[in-house]
Amino acid sequence: MNGLELFLLGRTLMKIGEQTIPTAGIGPQPTGTRAVLVVLSDVVEHPGSAVGEIAARTGLPQSQVSGCVARLREAGSVVTETDPADRRRSLVRKAPEISDRSARAAAAPVAPAVAAALGTDDPAALAEVLAALDVLGRHLTPESVSRLRDAAAPPPPTDPGCAIAAP
Repeated sequence: MNGLELFLLGRTLMKIGEQTIPTAGIGPQPTGTRAVLVVLSDVVEHPGSAVGEIAARTGLPQSQVSGCVARLREAGSVVTETDPADRRRSLVRKAPEISDRSARAAAAPVAPAVAAALGTDDPAALAEVLAALDVLGRHLTPESVSRLRDAAAPPPPTDPGCAIAAP
C-alpha cells in the first residue's frame, strides 16, 4: 500500500464510521458529522484551545468550527470557558463526563456498516476485516498522530542568534 492508497482507505473508513453514528433524535444540523468529529478530535488532542486555533489546525473555516463547538456543547461533549488572557475568546475542552449522546455513538456497532461497505454477506470476510480494524485500533492511537506530527516537524534552531543570512 502506498501513501495515496492509505489516504483513500482512511477516507473510506471515515465514511464507514460516519454510517455507524446514530443520528436519530438530533434533528437537522447546520454542521456535518465529519466536521464535528474532526473538531472533537482536535479538542481532545489540544484541550483549552480557542476556536481560531482549532480552525487553523483542522483547516475548517472558523464559522464552521464555531458551529461544531456549539453542537458539541449542546450535546454535552465539550465545555467552554472564557479565556482569562483575552475575555473575548472562549477556550474549548472535552467535557469531564461522557455525554449520553457520546455514549450512544461509542456503543454503536460497526459490523453492519462494514458489511454494507464490503458488499458481501460472507461472515469470514467480515470477521477478517473487523479483526484487522481491531489491530489498527490497538496500534494506531491519537498518540500515534502526535508522534507522526512531532517527527515531521523541523527541529528548532539551537541558537537563533547565530543564524547565517543568505547572500
